[in-house]
Amino acid sequence: MSADRDPSWHAGVPPPRRHSRLADRLFSGWSAVIGFGLILLLLALLLELTAGGWRTFSRFGFGFLIGRNWNPVRGRESFGALPFVFGTLVTSALAVLLAVPVAVGLALLLNEVRGAIRNPLASFVDLLAAIPSVVYGLWGLFVLKPMFDRHLEPFLTSTIGKVPIVGALFQGNPNGPDLFTAGVILAIMIVPIVTAVSREVIAVVPRDLREAALAVGATRYETIRMAVLPYARSGIVGATMLGLGRALGETIAVSMVVGNRPQVGTSLFQAGATIPSWIASSFREATSVGLHRSALLALAVVLVGVALLLAFLSRLFVSRTERLVAGQGAGGAVETEMLKVT
Repeated sequence: MSADRDPSWHAGVPPPRRHSRLADRLFSGWSAVIGFGLILLLLALLLELTAGGWRTFSRFGFGFLIGRNWNPVRGRESFGALPFVFGTLVTSALAVLLAVPVAVGLALLLNEVRGAIRNPLASFVDLLAAIPSVVYGLWGLFVLKPMFDRHLEPFLTSTIGKVPIVGALFQGNPNGPDLFTAGVILAIMIVPIVTAVSREVIAVVPRDLREAALAVGATRYETIRMAVLPYARSGIVGATMLGLGRALGETIAVSMVVGNRPQVGTSLFQAGATIPSWIASSFREATSVGLHRSALLALAVVLVGVALLLAFLSRLFVSRTERLVAGQGAGGAVETEMLKVT
């Protein structure tokens, strides 16, 4: 191309090279292939699991989701997923309730505090993510559970257990494996994930928001509450959903402390079962004769459905939060919060 026909040559900018354009097209095409490949992989997974569990769905129908009995004896087969869905949701919800406040607090501490404690604390949190699940399970079985049986669970039974309605969660026999211990183990396991993502989200909060809050007379705590947390809310929700996904799929650690007893109740101090722990403990004994293996594959389909549903709801919540924050504006949010304080 001549210099007379290329205006960028006169501006001192070299003309674009053909091989760079080709590289961009290759990168774009390869990224699209990988994206569609992941979608196809998920669809293939769902189709394979659904095909394996179709005999159970066709025989029990919607009753499989609400049934409570699990009897793999041939001739008297009866399968219900409700106890396992219940155990999975209860342990995961308890883990999120316990882990998210701690994780967000750690993320704020690691971003706001400057001192000798920052690096050791960050290294300790990262180290928790590298510990294998079986180690968490063994620690929960031999250390955490005996301590809960002797001290924590009797204390909760004698105090919160006497409160109407809420106390039903902390009544029962505080001995042996239970849902409460499984939820605590899951909470410890998801703290590093939620902390790491929340820390990165909080770190990119614009400095102008902090200075605006300080300029109108906010304290350091009020600055975090009015400027930092509203801006990072959608990212914290995303971090929470990542932790929830880890909790929903955890198998080994939960199976060691949950008891693997399919039942539905109001107390956290009773044994239970989750979908991953039950599949892991029963799949070797299941055969293609009868519906046992098909029922376990149907449980896997239910688990994938629950995970996808929660992911969809989280995306809706994140989108709504982003619209609220964008509509109100950073300065408007700070001013509104300060008016509430004053």
